[in-house]
Amino acid sequence: MNKNTLIGSILMALIVFGWMYMNKPNEEAMAKTKAKKATALVQDTAAAAKPAGNLVLPSNAAPEAKAAPVLSAVAPAEHAAVDSVVADSAAVDSAVDTAAVAPKAPERRTVTVETDRFVMTLDGKGGKIKSLIVKALKDTAGNYPELFLDTAEGALDLTIDGANLSEAVFATEAPEWITVDSDTSVQFTFTDVHGSQVIRSYGFTKDGPAVRQENKFVGFTPSKYELAWNGGMKETEVIPNSKGIMGIGSGRTYYYSEVIFNANNSVEREMFNDTVKTFNTERNNIAWAGLRRKYVAMTVQFDEAVPVVIGTKRMEVKGNEGDPGTYKIALADELRGSSTLAYNVMVLPLEWDNIAKLNQQYEKIIVTGWQWCGADVWFVWICEKLLKLLNFLYGLIPNYAVAIILLTLIVRAITTPFTIKQIKSTRGMAALKPQMDEINVKYRSDPQKKQAAMMELYAKNGVNPLQSCTGCLPMLLQFPIFMGLFFVLGRAIELRGQHAFLWVSDLSRSDVVWSGISIPIIMPSGLAILPWIMVATMYFQTKVTMGTNAAMDPAQQKMMIWMMPAMMLLFSAVMPSGLVIYMIVSNIWGIVQYKVINRNFAPAGATSDKLKGKDVKDAEIVKKK
Repeated sequence: MNKNTLIGSILMALIVFGWMYMNKPNEEAMAKTKAKKATALVQDTAAAAKPAGNLVLPSNAAPEAKAAPVLSAVAPAEHAAVDSVVADSAAVDSAVDTAAVAPKAPERRTVTVETDRFVMTLDGKGGKIKSLIVKALKDTAGNYPELFLDTAEGALDLTIDGANLSEAVFATEAPEWITVDSDTSVQFTFTDVHGSQVIRSYGFTKDGPAVRQENKFVGFTPSKYELAWNGGMKETEVIPNSKGIMGIGSGRTYYYSEVIFNANNSVEREMFNDTVKTFNTERNNIAWAGLRRKYVAMTVQFDEAVPVVIGTKRMEVKGNEGDPGTYKIALADELRGSSTLAYNVMVLPLEWDNIAKLNQQYEKIIVTGWQWCGADVWFVWICEKLLKLLNFLYGLIPNYAVAIILLTLIVRAITTPFTIKQIKSTRGMAALKPQMDEINVKYRSDPQKKQAAMMELYAKNGVNPLQSCTGCLPMLLQFPIFMGLFFVLGRAIELRGQHAFLWVSDLSRSDVVWSGISIPIIMPSGLAILPWIMVATMYFQTKVTMGTNAAMDPAQQKMMIWMMPAMMLLFSAVMPSGLVIYMIVSNIWGIVQYKVINRNFAPAGATSDKLKGKDVKDAEIVKKK
């Protein structure tokens, strides 16, 4: 190579090097511009795919969060769209801010956790509860029932400041199946395109009724939240398929589906037919809220009572007219500056002793009373004592049918003195009826003399003139006890699946002996025997009881004798057989009791010999002078 060629090559290299050096800032600027366009395209694609999944962080977010003002709840399909955009941006080099590119969507997984009390399946989609199976409610085939009506919807979907995370895929490293032998935690994490996170963790114990659910927000601080339970609650028992008349003779009479909550230490149980209904708009403090079916409840129990608003939507159960249906429920409130939302998810088979120990008034889910008269305290106390007595008798003789019979006899024996007093009161007035008739006729033109004669008659026979008003008081005193026994036997989970005798195989259900014959409305599931025995005994008891009431017109007495048994026949369509046994034993006691007591009294319908067969006009009449 000659001298000129060498010098030319060096000059050419210097020119190329200088050109590259001079153009480097322009290339960097172009790269940054392309990176910004790619980032904007990524965010716009995610926003277009799911507008409701974007959360604009509030102004009080942490400084590191302000640089990333959007939390994108990106579903798997949205991640695919994001990936395709990044792939098409081949011109974007290492200068692109990798923190602004959406992370690859994690694999959607489910985790099933088994404790001594239940089996719960958690879903990576939304980090929610997908399924809940309660072990305390095994059916006759030995299977445990699913608690959610719609397992695709499940429970505890989370919405933060309007951003619905129900479709977001949360990552987890937990195994597919966990058997809890000691305290265990399962964690699900959702990370957005800027690194902000929502961490949902579930804490389990071996034999406890509570699941500790915590939601932590990393990189931002939301102001509002909503927990949605869209799967409803399915009845664990078999409900007779009959709608009945006004709810009588249907599953709606003895099977329950209620929205429940504890507001200001007052337990509310709401069952309604409205499509949409909202509770606690006045923002009372709510200790817990949830749903209830006949033998089980599930609630969200807060660490401290908070003024959540409870939104509900009715869900019909297709294929069974007797099923009262269930509800979707949502709890909405403010976080008040906290970066954590925590509460207990309570799974509660309604066994009185177990739920009463929690000191949250859960026993009032089983039975409660009017607050204005204090029945939410004293009536609940009566029901508790009756149930404890029932369980005590079962401990002595391990047959709940025998325990029910003994309990009924004990209650009727305790209330018999009140009944005797009531009968004496009414029969005492009935014994004076002939003389009272004479006075009414004799002094019908002189009210003052008639009143004086009546008072003289009362004093002579030692009768209080107010007895006719107070005669029902003993019955009113024992009525709460009878009603308490009625509610306890109709709702006690202890009777579930308990064999009684012969054909009565389950005291919590009707004693159907032949499903091939059914009576619409009255016995839709098949022919039962105990309801007919109950109706017969009630007919005779009503007939005997009406005979002691001299104040009632004979026509009214005849109507009542037939009306009461007819009404009870309608109610007995799905009445638990344990409750029917109580009614039968109570009716038989009443018949014998009235027969024995009435021997010592004159017939209720006695008439004065002076007025027998005579026209009132012919009787001696004292006129006022």
